[in-house]
Amino acid sequence: MSLSSQYDLNFEKAICYSGFRAGQSPEAKVYPTYEQVKEDLLILSKQWTYLRMYDCDPHAETVLNVIRDENLNLKIMLGAYIEAEISNELCPWDGGNYTEQQLDINKKSNLAKIHKLIELANNYSEIIHSLSAGNEACVDWTDHYVSPERIIEYVRMIKKGAKQPVTFCENYVPWLDKLKELVEEVDFISIHTYPVWEYKGIHEAMHVTADNYYSVANTYPDKKVVITEAGWTTNSNGRGIEPELVCEIRQETYLHDLLEWSENENILTFVFEAFDELWKGSEDPMEPEKHWGLFTIDRIPKKAMTTYYPKLIHETL
Repeated sequence: MSLSSQYDLNFEKAICYSGFRAGQSPEAKVYPTYEQVKEDLLILSKQWTYLRMYDCDPHAETVLNVIRDENLNLKIMLGAYIEAEISNELCPWDGGNYTEQQLDINKKSNLAKIHKLIELANNYSEIIHSLSAGNEACVDWTDHYVSPERIIEYVRMIKKGAKQPVTFCENYVPWLDKLKELVEEVDFISIHTYPVWEYKGIHEAMHVTADNYYSVANTYPDKKVVITEAGWTTNSNGRGIEPELVCEIRQETYLHDLLEWSENENILTFVFEAFDELWKGSEDPMEPEKHWGLFTIDRIPKKAMTTYYPKLIHETL
């Protein structure tokens, strides 16, 4: 039996999930409680089948336990969030340069995360659908750069230790050249596509998304390609995204078009993301990184979700 048949990589309702609420963050190591995660997953399980999570941290373990204990029909793509092993002078914001001491610490931490990912994959094999060896660690602008050669080592380690299919989640551009050797190692390719980060309006969005996807898929016709991030933020302070390009109506339009296209093309696509996360980005409350959720930080559905969650709207009035 092939990996693609044992672990379905075809279209399903899929979404990126990180449950950090006000006052919580992975940086502060303050994680959502069991009851908070349960609340989130009961909301998401009404419309979604697959969740993508970014790190094998205590938050992920809580999620796995809630799914198991509450017998929820959810499957997880789980990643190891690897940190910088090389300084990156091309990073356009503060954070790309590190001391050699910090890079050595990161390398040891990354190895521990890979081992933890394998452990969780084996302990929750009925829930964990697939595994990722990192997230956006090879693109030119990343602040946590790891060489493609090192990513290959991590992929090989994970494949040796776990039975689930293994990938690496990255912006679509590096897959076209920098990551060609990695393609031979992963079980499927995972790409990110964000038309709004490319200064595209909503009327161009799906054309750009499809072009991004097929630029990779046509380059590697024998390898399955999954979209592990695609979405539309609802606020911006102008940092990388023009404010006039974003609002809840545009998010609703993009979500509808994205899901319709993904289903028609039979592409597994993870929408980014479930809930707003206030800990991300700068201190500016209008920072676009904080507003990608289909729900607010208070779990109130945005316009894209009002049809699906009318009861939640009523409860917040």
